[in-house]
Amino acid sequence: MNTQWKLEGDYLESCTCKGACPCLYLGAPTEGDCTALVGWHISTGQYGDVELKDLNVAVALYAPGPMAEGDWKAVLYLDQRGDERQQEAMEMIFGGQAGGHPALLASLISEVRAVERIPIRYEAEKGQRHLTLGESAGARIKALVGQDGGDIYIRNHPLAVAPGESLVVATSQSLFHQAHGIDVDLSERTAFYSPFTYAGP
Repeated sequence: MNTQWKLEGDYLESCTCKGACPCLYLGAPTEGDCTALVGWHISTGQYGDVELKDLNVAVALYAPGPMAEGDWKAVLYLDQRGDERQQEAMEMIFGGQAGGHPALLASLISEVRAVERIPIRYEAEKGQRHLTLGESAGARIKALVGQDGGDIYIRNHPLAVAPGESLVVATSQSLFHQAHGIDVDLSERTAFYSPFTYAGP
């Protein structure tokens, strides 16, 4: 019998594309390929009877061409604050085995290079998000300012980490990851954040 689950929270993504990321519209990355960090903070969540509230998850990924065409190489990072059952539940969900939208995202991955349990910190404040993976990887992003002084949004994009949500358009102040052959160290590139809701099966 499939386990019922639901997660809600906040997510960010930061990648190597310049300007408006074409990947959201099924186009090719501006640099020909794409390296990205994606992080999720679970504000409320259950996997069956396993409580997942206040835990974090992240994925480092490399796509050799248009992201919608798949062939991603990925590393999955699980919050080491979780106990064994919590980490197993997060690996099932974000590894795609539990169904829902994460399964669709996981179907684009051709190789999982590692699954690591490390300290993950996800900080959210007005106009900014900060993801830290252990001591040596992470992303810091800041929202761009629209003509009215408010946020800039992207809605109804076909390739979505958080379907149904409006992305806040941001830029990276830093993006760094060097492990398992997925290497990036730059700033002033594309970034987004938004709420997310996932459920399954």
